[in-house]
Amino acid sequence: KSYKNLKMKIFNPFGPALAKVKIPKKIVNKINLEVDKIIFNKKLSKKNDYSKKVVGQVYQEIRLSDQFTSKVIKKFLLKNISSYIKKSINQNTNKIKIKNFWVVRQFKNEYNPIHFHDGDISGVGYLKIPKNLTKNKKNTKTNGTIDFISGQKSFLSNSIHNHVPKVGDMIIFPNYLMHTAYPFSVEGERRSFSFNLEVDKKISKTI
Repeated sequence: KSYKNLKMKIFNPFGPALAKVKIPKKIVNKINLEVDKIIFNKKLSKKNDYSKKVVGQVYQEIRLSDQFTSKVIKKFLLKNISSYIKKSINQNTNKIKIKNFWVVRQFKNEYNPIHFHDGDISGVGYLKIPKNLTKNKKNTKTNGTIDFISGQKSFLSNSIHNHVPKVGDMIIFPNYLMHTAYPFSVEGERRSFSFNLEVDKKISKTI
């Protein structure tokens, strides 16, 4: 399947370029079905447990197999990463390797502390979002959202970019960009996937 009609928005809120794209519903559904299959099987849940590898203070983190990611989402990711690099630094690359791909299951009062990733390029995609995710006692909308952080705030320069997640959103960013996912106060599962990729070292030196 080709993804010729994909729309990508590149934006530079504070320096490092980020990209936002929409994940096809078929891919979202296939990943959710795979995750559901794993979480309802104790042996698979134990085998695919990824919580010790990452920093999230969340209910469960699950690594998806290379076989599954290659079949379901690899082509989509590589197409978008190539476009991200081309639009960001005007470089072409065919050497892109998925280093790891995992799913984060976040529930009420859980969070993901400020951190960065390994590899060269990372991303997050949203699979399930509870209703009224951002609901809180004050008139703010940070509950359950993600912040990307770079440098310090100064005149005419922001240091934080906040994104309110919706099912199908995917954000691509350089691995070193710090980010955090806030807790939320409503019932339900905030399910997302994360990935790290490596690219041609000649290219990554300029990213």
